[in-house]
Amino acid sequence: MEKRSSKLKARFLVPSVIGIILFMIPVKYNGDWTVAVKILADIIGGALGSVLPILCVIIITISAVMSLIGLAKPKFITDHPILSDTFIAAPLWVIVRVLGCVFVWLTYLGIDAGDDEEGFIHMITEGAAGGFVLGDLLTVLVIIFAIAGLLLPLLLDFGLLEFIGALLTKIMRPVFKIPGRAAVDCVTSWIGDGTLGVMLTCNQYEGGYYSAREASVIATTFSAVSITFSIVVLSQVDMMQYFGVYYIIICLVGIACAIIVPRIPPLSMKKDTYMVEGKAMPETIPEGYKGSYDYGMSLALDKAAEFKGIGQFLQNGMKNAVGMWFGVLPNVMAIGTIALLLANNTPIFDILGKPFMPLLDLLQVPEAAEASKTMIVGFTDMLTPAILASEAITSMMTKFIVAVVSVTQLIYLSEVGGLILASKLPVKLWELFIIFIERTIISLLIVCPIAHLIF
Repeated sequence: MEKRSSKLKARFLVPSVIGIILFMIPVKYNGDWTVAVKILADIIGGALGSVLPILCVIIITISAVMSLIGLAKPKFITDHPILSDTFIAAPLWVIVRVLGCVFVWLTYLGIDAGDDEEGFIHMITEGAAGGFVLGDLLTVLVIIFAIAGLLLPLLLDFGLLEFIGALLTKIMRPVFKIPGRAAVDCVTSWIGDGTLGVMLTCNQYEGGYYSAREASVIATTFSAVSITFSIVVLSQVDMMQYFGVYYIIICLVGIACAIIVPRIPPLSMKKDTYMVEGKAMPETIPEGYKGSYDYGMSLALDKAAEFKGIGQFLQNGMKNAVGMWFGVLPNVMAIGTIALLLANNTPIFDILGKPFMPLLDLLQVPEAAEASKTMIVGFTDMLTPAILASEAITSMMTKFIVAVVSVTQLIYLSEVGGLILASKLPVKLWELFIIFIERTIISLLIVCPIAHLIF
């Protein structure tokens, strides 16, 4: 029995420690702080180079064609679990995937409507819209999805979430209203990348470990912007000398949003229903265990005992990667391009930003009119507010405020927001927008008074 226990402990500990090292331990690489999974993705992405755009085109094309076929529900798709999960989609999402296919081909081929730089097709394919989504976003996501998807079972399949869940439920549940196991999602997102956190949350929700409310809270509240991107935003407004206090404020605002937003609509109105019943961990320690550590270790060893070998590991990893490739990339291409088209070519975000003027004036933010234009545009893309601030705002205080808020807003349609909408997570577009507004207001109320003390 002791021998079996030692083997199970090794089966739990070795893969889990490797997963923690790959996904959660920050390392410095080429002068930037990141995680090992992102380094692997960057190395592979650099080696593949010019192949990545056509790879994205092929993936999105296959997704659109197979999803159209899937509308008829042929047996070769419905009888195959991975094909069914990937290509059987609601008609609306099939349309979105087809639209993503159209956009990606127009962008890849550089079709510009007869060199008419004012033409609509040119607006789609230019570097600030479709060109950005394909060249700067999808070519990164396609590798991250592959590497992270294949390696994600290290965190999922060997008992780490069960162990962490038992240890941290007493903290995570009362403070953030989510299970203790969500701490792994949080750290993975915060240190690594928000897309990794969404992947992990989707997996746990579809497996029945998170309820609809818990999954919605975790995806919209804890799929944080990585340290690396925070540096990119601050450097965009040329204020890297303030990085220390900048990142402390981001963490402070992030914690405040994580406490407040789940307690107000629309997240507070979500139901605790499960896609798969009976998988969620109990919130109390059953009798017969000495404490949360003893209970967590027991759960972890039970999970490790279920592992059936490398074949199961590869199958689970492939399912993760395929689902993200064919289910998410087309939607990011479609939603991200449309969002950037609206931001770049219409006054809609200027108009939507005007309601923030009274709040910005009340908080005595310099150049409030220019700052207001950056508030809503962040819903489309994570970097656009900082770009607008660097071009149109002269006040150091206002630039700093915009840099903080653009990171703590969190939900961007071109990345995390698009991933959430493309997944099976029970969050609608209008709910994402309301959560985005709530996070923006909370962020402003915290960062503006602090910014007055700094500048």
